[in-house]
Amino acid sequence: MSPKPPLLGSLAVQGPSLAPQVVHVSSATCQNLSLFKDLLREYRKLDDSITMRLNRTTAQFRDRDRLGAGGKGSVQDQACAYLWKDLVDNWRRRTEIINYCVLAVDRSMDEKQRSLAGTDVSSSEKRRIQSDLFAEDVKRKHVHNELSVEKIVRQRSVDAFTSRCRYFQPPLSDAEARQWWDAARSRQ
Repeated sequence: MSPKPPLLGSLAVQGPSLAPQVVHVSSATCQNLSLFKDLLREYRKLDDSITMRLNRTTAQFRDRDRLGAGGKGSVQDQACAYLWKDLVDNWRRRTEIINYCVLAVDRSMDEKQRSLAGTDVSSSEKRRIQSDLFAEDVKRKHVHNELSVEKIVRQRSVDAFTSRCRYFQPPLSDAEARQWWDAARSRQ
């Protein structure tokens, strides 16, 4: 049996990974800025390709409708609801990762500050801790900055989403998604 060729083109971006990788985020993940940023970049692919995803999702639901397997509501409404759920789930995961890393980096910095305040610390040890504190502060600023980046990414995604799904309203049952929606809509 010959191996299956890889998906190429925009279909590869649209389709789910055939072998999804489970990433366990730990404090070490947060301390490694390259790994942290790579992880967020992977999670932001959905937002980065939102226009293409809207086109493909609408086409998929249109095909289902033609085959008689359509759901409730118009094709556009179904596609918008489906993609909105994907977006919100992705936003939740990213927010959890960012908030976890903010706490982990802040906690690490607090520990180093407490050790610096210790009375039995030699001058060479004090210089090393101060150097570590400077590096921790750089990490802290980068990780905290991701909270602002996340707001911008969400806003851009909502703008693209609402340009195609003009009459969509998130379900009232999802309070967090409604808050994100309302916040993005109020800035327009």
